[in-house]
Amino acid sequence: MKIDTIAKASDKKTSQHYDFATRAIHSSYDPADEQGSLNPPIYMTSTFVGQSAEHVGDMFAGESDGHFYSRISNPTLDLLERRVADLEGAEASLATASGMGAISATLWSLVSPGDEIIVDMTLYGCTFAFMRHGLAKFGVKIKHVDMTQPHLLRAAFSQDTKIVYFETPANPNMRVIDIAAITQIAAEFDAISIVDNTYGSPYLCRPIEHGADLVIHSATKYMSGHGDVVGGLVSGTADTIQNIRLFGLKDMTGAAMSPMTAMLLMRGIKTLPLRMDRHCESAMQVAHWLDNQDQTSAIYYPGLTTSAFHHVAARQMSGFGGMIAFELNGGKPAALKFINALNLIHCAVSLGDAETLIQHPATMTHAAYSAEERVQFGISDDLIRISVGLESVSDIIADLSQAFDNINIAHK
Repeated sequence: MKIDTIAKASDKKTSQHYDFATRAIHSSYDPADEQGSLNPPIYMTSTFVGQSAEHVGDMFAGESDGHFYSRISNPTLDLLERRVADLEGAEASLATASGMGAISATLWSLVSPGDEIIVDMTLYGCTFAFMRHGLAKFGVKIKHVDMTQPHLLRAAFSQDTKIVYFETPANPNMRVIDIAAITQIAAEFDAISIVDNTYGSPYLCRPIEHGADLVIHSATKYMSGHGDVVGGLVSGTADTIQNIRLFGLKDMTGAAMSPMTAMLLMRGIKTLPLRMDRHCESAMQVAHWLDNQDQTSAIYYPGLTTSAFHHVAARQMSGFGGMIAFELNGGKPAALKFINALNLIHCAVSLGDAETLIQHPATMTHAAYSAEERVQFGISDDLIRISVGLESVSDIIADLSQAFDNINIAHK
């Protein structure tokens, strides 16, 4: 199956001299190719008719380009993949049915029993479960290292280490990892570096520019931005993406994105720069406000100059994002009580939407961790995660303020 020319950014309609915001709207599409349609068509088809039996056979054999089944490729997904590759600075991208589809398809393609994956101390709960309870079940070794200390990674390598995997900023506690430092060490040991960049989006951070081999997104979040789709993306070299497409996606997971989802993602990506600027601006104001509240015991936001990760984030990100984590005096009961007292802000486990969302990681997104593991990996019972949305920031702060006023939380 010869699909290596399908999802590349290096075609005639990709104009790297344009700014990010322009490419997010125009990259890889020319209306003249589609009867002048301003928006690209949606190819709602499961299969494709070949020119001949020989032609279809040649596509299966990898001797001819083309689409033949939408679990593997589809023209609408092809355009999304080209555009994302362009924005990431990658050779190729692959769209999947979910963020976990991108993670699982990628890792199933790259590891075998006996291989080792070194991961950071903090991972999204389902990623943690997939590695610790899934891959480990099939003989893949998982080793946790505090990657905010690069020397610890260097000391952790073994002859079996195949992959170095981390999130930055990390979900949910906002730890920021120096991408260039970690990927350089991984390269020295011939390990593949994979960065989950969901919190940053390619608008704020492009890990491939800092040395990463692969970058993964839950496209459900900021790439979509509207809370109406579930999707995943992985970007990297053309050969690696081809491998993930034809093994991890086609054979191991079947986690194919629908053409309608691809269209909605492209619609969301058109406004990604505008939305991210607003998310960053509002989150900075909310973080400063939370930092001045007597009922909070800790604020985790890399935009604050008091953050231990501020300088690293400033070096590799063009903005600090829309995600904040904070802890309250009073532990888990206070955290749940506070969330329940909110009116405008919704309790929901996603992020990156127009709506401001709040959740309690220990009982929600990171419930796959045991109580002991949460302590070990820095996810406290009183930790709250907030995804600052696009509403008026004064209304967001007013809702947080009334929640503090209407519950009894001990002051500092």
